[in-house]
Amino acid sequence: QVQLVESGGGLVQPGGSLRLSCAASGGTFSHFVASWFRQAPGNVREFVAGISSTGDSTYYVEPVAGRFTISRDNAKSTAYLQMNSLTPEDTAVYYCAADLQESGTVPRIPAGYRYWGQGTQVTVSS
Repeated sequence: QVQLVESGGGLVQPGGSLRLSCAASGGTFSHFVASWFRQAPGNVREFVAGISSTGDSTYYVEPVAGRFTISRDNAKSTAYLQMNSLTPEDTAVYYCAADLQESGTVPRIPAGYRYWGQGTQVTVSS
């Protein structure tokens, strides 16, 4: 079974930074597209950033563009989300997601992924 484990969440002040990691096992991670989603209480789970299997293409939702950077290290079977200039609106549980994608496109909705991490809490104080 493919397993994804997130780490790196925590409490940070506005303007601060965090780097989330998503370690994959049980599959060939280099063949997977990967994305980060987030969900705040009472809100839907929303796409944050995605990356192609090779890492040559990245995609961001407008609220995080310019502040967040998604990357991957296929030799380590790990995806990352570097989050800078954090605001209270970034507070959420962050989830990594991955799946094989024959077309190479990066889905922007949760239904596009079979494999999910457990989530890691990111809290940006007010």
